[in-house]
Amino acid sequence: MSKQKVAGGISDREAEVLALVGQHRSNAEIAAQLFISVRTVETHVSSLLRKVGVPDRRALADRAVDFAPAGRANEITSPLPSPLTSFIGRAGERAALRAAVLANRQVTALGPGGIGKTRLALAVAADLAGEFADGVWFVDLVPVTDAEMTGAAVARALGSGEQQGRSLDDSVLTALADREVLLVLDNCEHLREGVAPFVERLLARCPDVTVLVTSRARLVVPFEQVYVVPPLSVGEATEPAAAGSDAVTLFLDRASALGWPVDPEQLERVTEICRRLDGSALAIELAAARLPTLGLDGLIASLADPLRLLVGGRRADDRHRSMRAMLDWSQALLEEPDRCLLRRVAVFVAPFTAADAVRVAGYRPLEPAAVADGLARLTEQSLLTAVLSGSGTRYRVLTTIRQYETEQLDEAGERSEVLVRHLRWCTETGAALARGLPDATGAWRAGFDAVADDMRAALIWAEGQPAYRDLAYELALSLAELAFARNLVGESQRRYEQAAALAADPVAGAAALRSAAATAGCRMDGTGMFRLYRAAAEIALDAGDAAGAATNLATAAITVYRMSDTFAESPPTDAAALLLSQARELAGGDAMAEAAVALAECGVPADTGEPGAVGAAALGPAERAVELASRTGDRLVRSAALDALAAAQLWAGDTFASAATTRQRVEQLVGVPVSPASELERVNALAEAAESCLGVGDLVGARRWGEQLRELPLLAERGDFATSRLLVVDALAGRVDDVLAAASRFCDAWTLSGRAHAPTLAPAAAAVAMVHGLRGDGPARAEWLAVAADLGVAREQQVAYRAVFDAVVLLHEGRAAEALSGLAAEPDEMDQRVVWVWRHWYFALRAESAVLAGDPSAREHVVTARTVVAGDPVAGAIVDRAAALWEGSPELLPAVAAAFEAAQCGYQRARTLLLAGGGFAAAGAAELAELGCTVPRSR
Repeated sequence: MSKQKVAGGISDREAEVLALVGQHRSNAEIAAQLFISVRTVETHVSSLLRKVGVPDRRALADRAVDFAPAGRANEITSPLPSPLTSFIGRAGERAALRAAVLANRQVTALGPGGIGKTRLALAVAADLAGEFADGVWFVDLVPVTDAEMTGAAVARALGSGEQQGRSLDDSVLTALADREVLLVLDNCEHLREGVAPFVERLLARCPDVTVLVTSRARLVVPFEQVYVVPPLSVGEATEPAAAGSDAVTLFLDRASALGWPVDPEQLERVTEICRRLDGSALAIELAAARLPTLGLDGLIASLADPLRLLVGGRRADDRHRSMRAMLDWSQALLEEPDRCLLRRVAVFVAPFTAADAVRVAGYRPLEPAAVADGLARLTEQSLLTAVLSGSGTRYRVLTTIRQYETEQLDEAGERSEVLVRHLRWCTETGAALARGLPDATGAWRAGFDAVADDMRAALIWAEGQPAYRDLAYELALSLAELAFARNLVGESQRRYEQAAALAADPVAGAAALRSAAATAGCRMDGTGMFRLYRAAAEIALDAGDAAGAATNLATAAITVYRMSDTFAESPPTDAAALLLSQARELAGGDAMAEAAVALAECGVPADTGEPGAVGAAALGPAERAVELASRTGDRLVRSAALDALAAAQLWAGDTFASAATTRQRVEQLVGVPVSPASELERVNALAEAAESCLGVGDLVGARRWGEQLRELPLLAERGDFATSRLLVVDALAGRVDDVLAAASRFCDAWTLSGRAHAPTLAPAAAAVAMVHGLRGDGPARAEWLAVAADLGVAREQQVAYRAVFDAVVLLHEGRAAEALSGLAAEPDEMDQRVVWVWRHWYFALRAESAVLAGDPSAREHVVTARTVVAGDPVAGAIVDRAAALWEGSPELLPAVAAAFEAAQCGYQRARTLLLAGGGFAAAGAAELAELGCTVPRSR
């Protein structure tokens, strides 16, 4: 059904996407919430940028409130955003730059500040919107002061997030690898050491991406084509006034917008003003803003002699002096309070509110009460730009003016004091935002995004100020916490490490490193996790904290085993054994240290010997680890110990005990505050709980934990992992529509990740293939089996689940003998870690296959299976069905169907009714059709 249209030609679906963009959510987060693909979200956002008429995603978020449903109109408290000023002239330059972008992969629009590079680039980008299949994306780098955050700025503009196991830069490059886009990077000169390598890697890895850069200096990268942006045309002195003069047209347009149109007979005087300003767009706009107060006579008189001496000739290099002179003049015309306010608010790198300005700039001799009016006057003079949005009015200082006013701060001797006030404001704002976590409304995202660049800038300055080390530490810590909550996990780790380096207290430093280590774990970086726990141990040792050192050493050791698949190279098992030995010597009876040592001792036998022997040997240490962990009162420590116990029970062959322990572990984590350490535990616990419940036939529990895994914010950019467990349980339960919807997100996320090898995800792909088999779609089944193979799972790792999924399809199609052949291997001869989830399913389906195939050993299979699956409601019902069929007692099958219904296994219920025959068969066929499965013609 087609979507209704709402305001501005925006469809209902686009309105939903826009509302979530307004909440500052990434494309992956939006896709997860709306059950659509990331590619579809990208298409909607690209369309919205055009329909709403804004250059970038941040501006789109600010406009989202304008398109809120009528019922929410009372929530809109700010005026509508002002329209962008018109783009004047530059037809020749526009055509030339457009041609350069179409002919080259990277073009730098080069020119001094105020010349109009950004406006020209935006105009050209708008012209080229239809030339790039995947759109044109604008990235404002003005607020970015940290070169390492270049990729983060691009990611924010694209709505892309950080994928687990990749840096944010790599995540962006991977997302763009197969896209045809024009990326506009605006104002790069202060970030060249970050922009240049990023662009070079982007062009190398993304063959269909074109980059347009605006800068005051070349990037000096391969493929760079430089286009020098000239000043606005003024015309020669011999030409009629305004003839061919974009500069004069700009002045007249801005004057008219102020309500001061210029009479035609005055055009010569306007032309003279524009000539004296050398066609600098910003200078002309500043001059036009003064027309209401000075008039043309006053402007000409003010610009005459002093400016002429400063301007000199009209060569390109002199335009810097022209702009400088214009700013000197603009500054001189201000009243002292406004001059003071302007230079003080220049410390803000991103748009700020009047309240922010009061906090930073409102001190003597400037009265706090005068700040708001002063901001309004500076905006009227075009020295500030007002940004009006749903969150209220913000003010922005243009880059050229901010650089000039920073010099004025130095000359006034105020720079240090203003920067300290800015640092305090950033620290207090960050701490307040961090205290508000978690916030179910998500309102904190907009608050963080609004101040994040200022926080980063303040931290860069404060790092070099010994007197403010404590504030810098606090700021780094809150920035780390907020970045983690914002899914900027790589930055979070970096900020935790920064906080550790700034901490005056070694205990605080070690704690920050432990948080950094857990964050590395969330990034699937076992090597970094191992390094950081060892670094935390060194700090503790230097401070004389033997117990703390023991805890960190033991945790580093167990990381080698718990996170073995996340190490870039083979985990250093010898080093882990040495660290464990050192930890034992240092523990000294401390409860936390002893618990960590006990947990580490569980890891060593887990890597050697036969599964059964390992389980028998590991149960004792694991139970001791749980006991010691319980004494600490730390639920995360106990969760880790329960993980070890569940693994030991599994290796010992006690599937039900392992499942119970895993469920206990998940319940242990309920209500634990969000942190890198808790989220790392939660992801692992939920994934294992979903699997273990599936292994004992608890489909309700498996689905509950699978849903919680899917909703974890940490996995927003890993839709493949997030949906993997839920896909398997829904496939086996027969929730066909849910599987098909989630499969789209799974495949989309996996593709965006670069189709990386991820063996643990292969069962999910195979489960989707099974569903397509039940639907009778052979080609789709083959495609998903190919996906499963591409995920890189080893043959011996897939033998159990592939046999189960294939058997379900083959039995559905009436090919019982083939199903039995695929289930010929003995589970007891398989690796317990491979077969455990599938053990009950395997035995039960083998019994039914044998019965339906008329195999002589059918009775033996039924008897064996009944013993193995005792207590499993789903596998037990499959065996009961097989027994009824073997005994020739179809009248027992309706009761079996009821058992499947109680277990919420809709597919097996429908299949049971079909097998019951008679009047039940029609009901079974109808239920299969309603599920979306084919109905076998005969049995």
